[in-house]
Amino acid sequence: MADPDTLHAPGASLAEQVLSIRSDFPALRTDVHGRQVAYFDNAATSQKPQAVIDRLERYYRRENANVHRGVHTMSQRATDAYESARDRIASFINAGSRSEVVLTSGTTESVNLVASCWGGENLGPGDEILVTGMEHHSNIVPWQLAAGRTGADLKVVPVTERGELDWSEFERLLAGGNVRILAVVHTSNSLGTVNPVRRMISDAHSLGVPVLLDGAQALPHGPVDVQDLDCDFLAFSSHKMFGPTGVGVLYGKEDLLDRMPPWQGGGDMIEEVSFEGTTFNELPYKFEAGTPNIADTIGLGAAIDYLESVGYDFIRRQEADLLDYATSRLTEIEGLRIIGTATEKASVVSFLLGDSHPYDVGAILDRFGIAVRTGHHCTQPLMQ
Repeated sequence: MADPDTLHAPGASLAEQVLSIRSDFPALRTDVHGRQVAYFDNAATSQKPQAVIDRLERYYRRENANVHRGVHTMSQRATDAYESARDRIASFINAGSRSEVVLTSGTTESVNLVASCWGGENLGPGDEILVTGMEHHSNIVPWQLAAGRTGADLKVVPVTERGELDWSEFERLLAGGNVRILAVVHTSNSLGTVNPVRRMISDAHSLGVPVLLDGAQALPHGPVDVQDLDCDFLAFSSHKMFGPTGVGVLYGKEDLLDRMPPWQGGGDMIEEVSFEGTTFNELPYKFEAGTPNIADTIGLGAAIDYLESVGYDFIRRQEADLLDYATSRLTEIEGLRIIGTATEKASVVSFLLGDSHPYDVGAILDRFGIAVRTGHHCTQPLMQ
């Protein structure tokens, strides 16, 4: 792990701090076409620090057992580590209770869970689901499916040429009287736009509308305090923030989760089963059927530890400097056009290079060891 004495020492140069962090990521020493990789695809998935890799190895070497099901020592150790990770997550987002932290396979499953379980109980014909034009497919398609099942309508807040929400249209759509939920991305994965979610939540709540935040791109770059924001649901993924793949989190206010039916049926989400009927487990286990992704959840806990050891203050300063530098240098390239120039922007830069196909540009960059994301970035409506 990055040496805190080096990372935060008053006299440490920026180069020393960055090199200390970089040394924690084994994959960044990978050779690609004879060059050390320059990895710029973190919005798709981040690389993993050695501390996370070591924690996974420790689990599989010393603690591997099922959780919540055994009285033997290894099962107890696995359960303690798994539930400690849940506590770590709850603290990280400042949840009011560990019961509000549901462990899922990722942001996609978290949004689907809400769209299915909350949507099935609260949406009907004529109701409206409000999303924005910059949503990831994971915050569009689940709501389309929910609308198809319930007869609700999907409404979309348009995006300006700068890559910002059209605020007057947001206010008009929200005030229409039929919106039952607002589902909005905190930070756009394709534009980098940071939406004014605090104001959006406040405006929605003033009309009795609950809010789901897609926080997948927000938490790698800065803190998200669910109690301070007062969001009703928050969905995010481990693999965007230095953690393993296949693990995500759904935060939900306890009273909302308590009224929602289970997501899936199976082991561990039950209290008692008979052929006459079944009673369900308490929160959050009511939504966690079957053997969970134990190792990678523990890995997420280690990733949070690592993220906080680096510190959000350092991360935000460094990212702001890199964003300014990258934007300045890219705009010097003839024919290059940056997509998304919002005033409030995270360290994501999307661009087109003349008439060149993005896949061709990405393939050429790869020949120089440079990894970038190409394509529609799972935001086809926005990119079109």
